[in-house]
Amino acid sequence: MIYLVTGGAGFIGSNFVRHLYDTGEDIQIRVLDKLTYSGNLENLKDFEGRPDFKFIKGDICDAKIVQTAMQGVDVVVNFAAEAAVDRSIDDPQSFIKTDIFGVYTLLEEARKQSNLKRFIQISTDEVYGHILKGSFKETSELKPRNPYAASKLGGERLAYSFFETYKLPVVITRASNNYGPFAYPEKVIPLFITNLVDGAQVPVFGEGRQVRDWLYVEDHCRAIKMLVERGINGEVYNVGGDQECENIDLTRKILAIMGKDERSIKFVHDRPGHDMRYSLDSKKLLSLGWSPQVGLELGLKLTVKWYLENENWWRPLKNNLDPRYTKGFWGAKKEG
Repeated sequence: MIYLVTGGAGFIGSNFVRHLYDTGEDIQIRVLDKLTYSGNLENLKDFEGRPDFKFIKGDICDAKIVQTAMQGVDVVVNFAAEAAVDRSIDDPQSFIKTDIFGVYTLLEEARKQSNLKRFIQISTDEVYGHILKGSFKETSELKPRNPYAASKLGGERLAYSFFETYKLPVVITRASNNYGPFAYPEKVIPLFITNLVDGAQVPVFGEGRQVRDWLYVEDHCRAIKMLVERGINGEVYNVGGDQECENIDLTRKILAIMGKDERSIKFVHDRPGHDMRYSLDSKKLLSLGWSPQVGLELGLKLTVKWYLENENWWRPLKNNLDPRYTKGFWGAKKEG
């Protein structure tokens, strides 16, 4: 089996590459990544020199590079995306380009590949918008509330249209918030961990009452691998961790693990259009035999341990991070 993993130098993509090799199967992996701020070759250094691994630097919007990368592949897993809500509010154009036109470029080449067995389009629970009670099913109304979520919805619906129109073997996933090793330090959990390492406060939006469902990245990778093997073409699958938590409670859990108290919290202005709660009904995926294995308490301890042991990985990234992330993207609400 030959895999093309786009965005494979990023957080979830590099974890998926690692997961594929850990299965011990006879595979070849090609990673296509243009190495923007969140793509990092250090994430893939364990695979350098392997005869069954190849890295290609390039943009999924570049048809020539995509054509070269996709020759003879059996499975495409598309992680490549602009994927930060705050950045999408500041600069929506780049999100539209990558998350929609880039997906189109991949799909257009994929339908020329006669041996393609599966095209996995990685989407997000944010395409639903927010839900105050209950959980989203795959058939729920789609009402994205920020440019990032809207662009991801555009890409996944385009992928579905290629299934209907050209019979491309597309499967779509909508996952909840991922966390774990190799997450870029602008993301909330590594941001908070690394701020606390530096003795800095952690910025919490509003009152921190927003609810997110947390999914350990290895559990997500297992779900994707199962869908490569057992997913039904044209179907969407929610991938939820069943670990809902208010942001303020998540913050307190991280503080406790790191031996800090609430003096380390700095409340900041809320994000414009901030979704209040995400919740996924994953029964469809559970029926295939998958279930999340890592609970939030254990997952946070494993994640904190990884960042404490890998400062050489995150320190250069943190030093180049937009300071609005470390101090509160939309400005301080109050001191203390």
